[in-house]
Amino acid sequence: RTKRMNKGGWSMAERNSMMNEILYKQAEYLLTKMQERGLINAEEREKIRLLNIETFSQELAKVYL
Repeated sequence: RTKRMNKGGWSMAERNSMMNEILYKQAEYLLTKMQERGLINAEEREKIRLLNIETFSQELAKVYL
């Protein structure tokens, strides 16, 4: 069975995976800014980071954990 490709040449699964990683990186950036501004502490940041990995993709857990 062939993979279904969109106009950019990526399969939907590949595109979703890339989007999840982009969203995860954006969330990480925001967490860093929140910690720098004193809105959250290091312990809270780590808890949220782990939840973000679960939320965005189990594949990310292999890379970032």
